[in-house]
Amino acid sequence: MTSPPGSRGSLCLDAVGLGSNNESGWLAKLQLGFVRSGGRTVLAERRREGPLAVQRPFYPEGDVCHVYLLHPPGGVVGGDRLNVEVSAGEGASALMTTPGATKFYRSAANPSYQTQDLSVADKASLEWFPQESILFPGALTHLRTRVNLAASARFAGWEILCLGRPVVGEIFSEGYLDQRFSLHRDGQPLALERLHICGAKHLSRATQLRGYCVSATMLVTPVAPGLLNVARAAVPAQQDHLIGITLIDELLIARYLGNGTEQAKARLSAVWSALRPAVFGRTAGLPRIWAT
Repeated sequence: MTSPPGSRGSLCLDAVGLGSNNESGWLAKLQLGFVRSGGRTVLAERRREGPLAVQRPFYPEGDVCHVYLLHPPGGVVGGDRLNVEVSAGEGASALMTTPGATKFYRSAANPSYQTQDLSVADKASLEWFPQESILFPGALTHLRTRVNLAASARFAGWEILCLGRPVVGEIFSEGYLDQRFSLHRDGQPLALERLHICGAKHLSRATQLRGYCVSATMLVTPVAPGLLNVARAAVPAQQDHLIGITLIDELLIARYLGNGTEQAKARLSAVWSALRPAVFGRTAGLPRIWAT
């Protein structure tokens, strides 16, 4: 999804360029590597720099390695650069989430950057379910996620965005978001997504958020044609939000527009629960951290 620059010219030019050269803020890097060993998946590689970390792995499903990604400062401010690299080796199975929302705060001048590179080898699976990203009014934010899959890799993941804080009546009246998400298999692009929001003007456009403040997208692959109706049946139609589910070859894409992050997670989790037995060979159990 691509939008033209808005009326706040200088900020929107930063959104599509490199932004400020000021290096103030946190520089944080985290590299994680999962491998299959001894009948289960283990976190074999963990390298970090700055305030990014993970809790010890959990095994609520036996062989699947569950990991919670942590950002101890509690929020992202102008000048921060967060870089996460995750690789799942052949035969590995990992699920990653976060303990809570990631908050992007107002910035006076410098943009913040969050970059995520995910690689999944043959016969491996990665389920990537971070909790929502909340953009406070005035945030200048670049989000980049790139997923690289081998021929027989399996992937399910989502990105949930909340622009403003609807619970306190605060809209994303100023600032910008430049979000890009790409999914590749064997080097060939399966999905190339972009969302560009610059202030309140873009929130109401039909080609952008249609007046809603929460946008979420989930991608699952490989999905057999017969599972499309299964996924759609998992989410009953309601009038207070929009949701669409499509299947392009073996890639299922579910999109949500509404005004509640909990509602978005509930709808996408229902789709994931319906598909997981067929795609990943196991029933779905929501991460316990989501209930705390």
